[in-house]
Amino acid sequence: MRAWAGSALRERLPLWVQLRCGLEPRTLAALAVVLVVGVILAGHHFWSGRPGMVRAPENVGAAAVVPEASPGTLPAPASSPSPSARVVVDVSGKVRRPGVLRLAAGSRVADALRAAGGAKPGADLTGLNRARVLMDGEQVLVGGPAPPASGVGAGPASGTGAGAGAAVGPVSLNAATPEQLDTLPGVGPVLAQHIIDYRGRHGGFRSVDELREVNGIGERRFADLQSLVRP
Repeated sequence: MRAWAGSALRERLPLWVQLRCGLEPRTLAALAVVLVVGVILAGHHFWSGRPGMVRAPENVGAAAVVPEASPGTLPAPASSPSPSARVVVDVSGKVRRPGVLRLAAGSRVADALRAAGGAKPGADLTGLNRARVLMDGEQVLVGGPAPPASGVGAGPASGTGAGAGAAVGPVSLNAATPEQLDTLPGVGPVLAQHIIDYRGRHGGFRSVDELREVNGIGERRFADLQSLVRP
């Protein structure tokens, strides 16, 4: 058996190996051992160097997941008013609980109506912009024009639609709504809001002459309005 294995091994060796080794059994056996060891090392090197899949650790995958923010945790817009901010308005006219109210900044005329108990039955709200944002220090007059000045005759009947939006007599700069100021000649929605803003910043008008200090009112426009308004 040994002779047969040695003969088979000699036949498979290159010619130059057979010549160098002299075909001696011991030499051939040693050479066979070297070849077997070389094949084993080469196979091990090839197996350990093959590319393989790398799996990320479980804790790394968990840390990479960013939780989705719920709608309630989103930051408030920069333009949103502070929850502690308040505006003070005077709600008068045909409401159930007229008076001075403190409301959150950014509230609208509709909010003021609800806080005052709502409008009385039959009140005409046609000329009242309930979607308008309230300004601090303004008056919200519900269901009627500004009060007339003394000595001025009564206008149209209060039940008509025109009487609800038009002022009777001089318009009060401290009590008129933007809609009522808008009825004055040369006064549009923008200028009416300027008058409201001035009234809120300065605590009201002490005289008609202060109307000159409102942005957008020059001498010519003041001359047109002087006889139509009062503090």
